[in-house]
Amino acid sequence: MTNPVRILVVGGGYVGMYTALHLQRKLKRQLAEGGAEITVVTPDPYMTYQPFLPEAAAGSISPRHVVVPLRRVLPHCRIVVGEVGAIDHAKRTATVTTLATAEEGTGPRQMTYDELVLAPGSVSRTLPVPGLADHGIGFKTVEEAIGLRNHVIEQMDIASSTRDPGVRDAALTFVFVGGGYAGVEALGELEDMARYASRYYHNIKPADLKWILVEASDKILPEVGEKMGKYAVRELRGRGIDVRLNTRLTSIENRVAVLDDGARFPTRTLVWTAGVKPHPILAASSLPLDERGRLRCTAQLAVDGAPHAWAAGDAAAVPDLTSPEKGKECAPNAQHAVRQAKVLAENIVASLEQRPLTDYRHKHVGSVASLGLHKGVAYVYGRRLKGLPAWAMHRAYHLSRVPTFNRKARVFAEWTLSGLFKREIVSLGSLEHPRAEFELAAGGEPPKPR
Repeated sequence: MTNPVRILVVGGGYVGMYTALHLQRKLKRQLAEGGAEITVVTPDPYMTYQPFLPEAAAGSISPRHVVVPLRRVLPHCRIVVGEVGAIDHAKRTATVTTLATAEEGTGPRQMTYDELVLAPGSVSRTLPVPGLADHGIGFKTVEEAIGLRNHVIEQMDIASSTRDPGVRDAALTFVFVGGGYAGVEALGELEDMARYASRYYHNIKPADLKWILVEASDKILPEVGEKMGKYAVRELRGRGIDVRLNTRLTSIENRVAVLDDGARFPTRTLVWTAGVKPHPILAASSLPLDERGRLRCTAQLAVDGAPHAWAAGDAAAVPDLTSPEKGKECAPNAQHAVRQAKVLAENIVASLEQRPLTDYRHKHVGSVASLGLHKGVAYVYGRRLKGLPAWAMHRAYHLSRVPTFNRKARVFAEWTLSGLFKREIVSLGSLEHPRAEFELAAGGEPPKPR
């Protein structure tokens, strides 16, 4: 150990932010006296509260209220906006590329540490589907959520103004792949928004919009239980949404979604939410991984066989001590991540003070999911809810979990105002090319169409 003790947190998501937050509280005196340093390396200077992404896409919440600025929440930590490319834990060094690396021309920098917290989260799990890289849209970041909102409204504008029936049909066909939280909630909120927006188009009716959900397994939303999952399927189909179970996407070349059941859908919108995989940095860390590419961890959230290395959340395979099933691991969800971060911070401090470590134990209490405005499903403490009560519980739960009172107040105010006034249906797609108009006026080339 050095003096001060250097703690490096890789990632600024749920685990990264909450771990650093608890550490700066527990090491307040050491940080003030120079006995400890906490550095957070993150690609973005904010934490995204992902359960609010569907509502941000639907316009119920402003994008800036879905994210939490790390510099404000972690005033006693050093925030480095960049990415870790490799970790040599034997030498206690991490190779970091920052926003200034290209400008400096000196290459990535080496950052040393005494305690390492790996919390890089996960990335979208893609498959070798022809055309997916060219035409697919993800749904893991606030930028993707707002981009998808603008894209959906833009497609309605295209359909309203074209005289080609083929272009119109493709523009009004929206295909979502993946029946988990992200896919179902995004589809439910956007279908609600588009159906509402159609009243302002003279030649588009709600029945003209075609929504398709493709799921490889025999159910959707497995977290809320089998009965609520079946209810969700009935609810979506009752709204005219084509839910296809036990079905896979085989191609999206030439903007035609081809399914393995033989169906073909010309479409200009394909949203890919078919699961996640561990962040690539784990494979470049030389730390022990399981067969799924996650870090092997003990119940104390320490990386197994690697002293002074810790992990939690999506990146970690943590034993579930509350499960009667032997060898079961904690699910990689936000409910576990937030609670693991607190135990992780406590164990780091206990390790520094040479005190016994605490095992992580938390029994999963249930799940909630939104299916659009005033519609939802929930399975909490063994009780099933659906419709408006489940939707209200979904909002209440996530409002209680979003970090900082500032964000809670702003989100609640926006929900209140959205209930009093009409939805906003404006597309700001030009934000993706803010200099395009000026470049054209100055004699430059017009931006290439997406």
